[in-house]
Amino acid sequence: MKTLILSTALLALGSGAALAESHMQTVRLGTEGAYPPYNFLNDAGEVDGFEREVGDEICARAELTCEWVTNDWDSIIPNLVSGNYDTIIAGMSITDERDEVIDFTQNYFPPAASAYAAPSEDVDLTGGVVSAQATTIQASHVADSGAALLEFATPDEAVAAVRNGEADAIFADKDFLVPIIEASGGELMFVGDDVPLGDGIGVGLRESDGELRDKLDAAIQSMKDDGSLNELLIKWFGEETQTFE
Repeated sequence: MKTLILSTALLALGSGAALAESHMQTVRLGTEGAYPPYNFLNDAGEVDGFEREVGDEICARAELTCEWVTNDWDSIIPNLVSGNYDTIIAGMSITDERDEVIDFTQNYFPPAASAYAAPSEDVDLTGGVVSAQATTIQASHVADSGAALLEFATPDEAVAAVRNGEADAIFADKDFLVPIIEASGGELMFVGDDVPLGDGIGVGLRESDGELRDKLDAAIQSMKDDGSLNELLIKWFGEETQTFE
């Protein structure tokens, strides 16, 4: 009888350990590493930026072990779906089109403006050539605007196209363009009106990962509730950036 009880107890203990181990599996956070200040690679070759801090804090609050993985933007959704990593934290705006393919948490970055930048104010934004990073909401907007869309794999290439004359203007997240314009010495400037697009930026997940989404959602909400998310927004984007109420 004692042997039976001991065996049962050991079996239960083993099952519990296996269950605990399954809950501690590493969650892989996919990002581009090429979209400062959202995400970029620092001098040590490590993922850095606003989303690095947000992602690390989300994982800590959700009691998850996480690691960062970089992936090119143009294949970032297909490689999430195929299982190369478990989430996308890469400045990805929540849109209906993307939501048909993957799932999203609530936003950790509020809906923000996109903007045009060009060498001069008299650029034709609806009849000229406008560059944008491929498969972004900005590229879709340009395609619908009547302008000739010139797409590039990275945002830096889209900026370079304006500098070398391939494109008349670039359309991108305004927060991405601000430091580029400030550092250009007057070579580039904002033109036209700001354009609000999307429902903010959220963490992308496979549609089958509902339990993980709920954990991340709860962590994001707690960061909104205690003001720590707003602190990170201001740290990386300045006092003028939009924050959560």
